[in-house]
Amino acid sequence: MRQRSVHAATLRLSTALVTVLVWGAVGCASDPTQPVEAPSQPTTEASFAIIQDQVLTPRCAGCHAAGTTFANQSGLVLTEDVAYENLLNQPPKNDGARGDNLVRVSDVGLPGIFKSFLWEKINWPQEEHFLGDHPDYGSLMPLGGPPLTYGQMEFIRQWISAGAPRGGAVVDEAVLRDTRVYQPGPFAGLEPPAEGLHIQLGPFNVMPGHDREVFEYRELSHVQDLFVNRFEIAMRQGSHHFILHTFNDDMPDELLPAVGDLRDVYDENGDRIWTTIYPMLYHEFFVGTQTPIANYTFPPGVALRLPARIGVDLNSHYLNRGADIVQGEVHLNLHTVPASQVEREARVLSLNNQDFSLPPGQVSTVEKTYTFNQRYNVFQLVSHAHQYMLTFEVELVGGARDGELVYFADDWEHPPIVPFDPPLVLESGQGLKLRAKYDNWTDGPLGFGLSSEEEMMILFGYYYTD
Repeated sequence: MRQRSVHAATLRLSTALVTVLVWGAVGCASDPTQPVEAPSQPTTEASFAIIQDQVLTPRCAGCHAAGTTFANQSGLVLTEDVAYENLLNQPPKNDGARGDNLVRVSDVGLPGIFKSFLWEKINWPQEEHFLGDHPDYGSLMPLGGPPLTYGQMEFIRQWISAGAPRGGAVVDEAVLRDTRVYQPGPFAGLEPPAEGLHIQLGPFNVMPGHDREVFEYRELSHVQDLFVNRFEIAMRQGSHHFILHTFNDDMPDELLPAVGDLRDVYDENGDRIWTTIYPMLYHEFFVGTQTPIANYTFPPGVALRLPARIGVDLNSHYLNRGADIVQGEVHLNLHTVPASQVEREARVLSLNNQDFSLPPGQVSTVEKTYTFNQRYNVFQLVSHAHQYMLTFEVELVGGARDGELVYFADDWEHPPIVPFDPPLVLESGQGLKLRAKYDNWTDGPLGFGLSSEEEMMILFGYYYTD
């Protein structure tokens, strides 16, 4: 399988978790979920120098070095010559973290714990809170694990609490003696909905240092049209995306996949498997997410129609940057309501620009305008692009709000899902302008393609008409 890159981002913790974050003296040595508290006695070596030597250089700088994909995407280099300047009071690139007024490392003392992006992204014991409450913050670090030891995390926490100085021994090195490593709990999945469908994909293996994208075709058995007003998705760690596709009316019978076969996009040599690729030409997006946990409810009275006995193609993409085999797995709940409760039928917005070329070694901006021939009431938008994307913007076209920016993303791996209440009303003749900026740092041109070594420019969403 071919290797592809991932942008690293992080999480933010609420002040309601103060007692957990500060850790205090509530743990005991026999409890592997709690760290060992050690006395804070000054030592002779500067605390930041210890962090650089024992954490940043061996665990972070390999990816966060000048010119790497991770550094280009995150804007963060952590090699010894620039790490401190790049951390202290610097705004993170992640849009959600900046919106929450986080900096990479804060120097305000104890409150800095709740203002520091570095702390958020290394605090694996709070992964459940992160995944549930802040999916737009991206991935825990180091990406793919294993986590830092409890001692390393506590050393960094105490250093930030002491004002994050560059010089000075403000944390006792004895803290580092706690070498236990947090072990994530088992994947819980989802319980089936009271009304609706429960669908599972996997588990399937993802080899070390590789990514794997798969499809599986299912034929659903419901005998009447269903109306979906809410969907939940839960995925094991390491997922890039999950999409439930249907097929359009032009799908040739001879291309229809076999039911239940797990189909890879790439073979073991990294070459495309065309029997998997061809059916993708007839896909229609239904629901999906690029975050490990998604829980979305449509506006009151609005629902998506799922036709009776329809065939669906489940699509999962996983990335494994660790040294061990990991498993991919997805649970999906489609919650339904009676047809009598549906006032407006939701429709899928899929604007897919494939006509672009990105010159090598430069930053390029691609624009594409779409106009509509009837009134559209758009109530959700989300972008999709790959690792060379810097920003993705959407503007209104026409009408009194012409030129207004209504969507922005600067994280290709975890773009924000933006709801609109009330919806964006676009009259006939009005539309949306997509503008994406890419940094093609390679030595060859880039165009539309399926892998994260190629690019995409897609805007998904939902709308209803009158």
